Amino acid sequence: MIETAIKTLREIAVSVPDTAPGMERQMLIGDLVTKQSPAERAALKKLLDSYLMHMIRINASDIDLGGYGSSGNIWFRVYGDKKADKSLNRFTLDECNVLIQSILIERQRLFLYENRNLDFSYSIVDDEKMYRFRADAYFDLDQLALNMRAINATVRPYKNLELHPNVTKTLSLAHNQQGLTLVTGITGSGKSSTLDTIIDANNHTVDAHVVIISSPVEYVHKSDRCIIRHREVGRDVLSFKEGAIQALRQDPDIIVIGEMRDPDTIMTALEITDSGHKVFSTLHTASAVETIDRIIGEVPPIEQERVRMRLADTLSCVISQKLVPSLQGKLVLAIEVMVMTPSVRAAIKNNNTGEIYQMMAESGDLGMVTLEQDLKRLYMKKKISLETAIVTANNKRRFQQLLNLTPVGD
Repeated sequence: MIETAIKTLREIAVSVPDTAPGMERQMLIGDLVTKQSPAERAALKKLLDSYLMHMIRINASDIDLGGYGSSGNIWFRVYGDKKADKSLNRFTLDECNVLIQSILIERQRLFLYENRNLDFSYSIVDDEKMYRFRADAYFDLDQLALNMRAINATVRPYKNLELHPNVTKTLSLAHNQQGLTLVTGITGSGKSSTLDTIIDANNHTVDAHVVIISSPVEYVHKSDRCIIRHREVGRDVLSFKEGAIQALRQDPDIIVIGEMRDPDTIMTALEITDSGHKVFSTLHTASAVETIDRIIGEVPPIEQERVRMRLADTLSCVISQKLVPSLQGKLVLAIEVMVMTPSVRAAIKNNNTGEIYQMMAESGDLGMVTLEQDLKRLYMKKKISLETAIVTANNKRRFQQLLNLTPVGD
């Protein structure tokens, strides 16, 4: 079937006239794909699925193909390193355009043409086992490119996060029924996986209703003690903001906003938390202090004082994390944890966020830890190298001081 799919792919690609430029070319390819028989489209899907199964076999987290940047190769990220797999087929730009468009439905193609980007979920079944992927289709110099990230089939056990009992109480609905918890980090740092672990822990320990608004839905939780609703942006709801507002009318105990992408979503998250709900979300920031400054900085200066006060009153915990290359050639989790205390709350309200780092460093008994302290722990346990720890640290000088090393530049 793979040979048949490649033949079909190439036949469609060569039928595209060279004179068709840019978006017109993509729309023409979309029309050609639509006219294919169900058997031909099934063969094209099987071709892509074969590369995804190869991705699973080599323990890759991501696959990339299409666009000028791929140079016709299929690329995989394995334990942090992204490389082209020269053992697989190479494709022309149009062949990649056809392959990517073949897995989209008409509504998705139209959205992609208009917005130049499409987030969606994708799944395959192999030997009665389902594999799910988070996908992003986008343009690279008028050509379609695709990234797919494997979604874990299982949730990481909560105990593997190695969080302090006080932090566990903060995250549990049984002990804390309101407040905003943020899981932050750069793209690919495992934020979604950590959030799923926290939701899974609540699912098995409390009787409640959880509404998850995500783009796209990644791990699908099976309701246990909690009834869990999954609402995908663009499919089940129009936006994060609308999903969060609608959730208030659905009798929730926990609302999960997959990502606080814009000021509207940030303000909505603060408002629904202020209404007495427990809210979880993610943000693209590298540290707890940066998270606070970023949220306040997202709104106009005239609004910042009000947001600062509301954030101080609603925030309960920030977990910032990074995935760090280990000495065993894999990745280990390094985290930073800030728990809201009267001192932290006062620092936010008084616009003295620069004081919070030291508060975290001195509050290990409450479960707080700085990234540099956690990197020291991983280094002392011989899980990561000294060089890796220094490179990963947000504040390299502080990390070197923790180990009584001479800071670089001194």
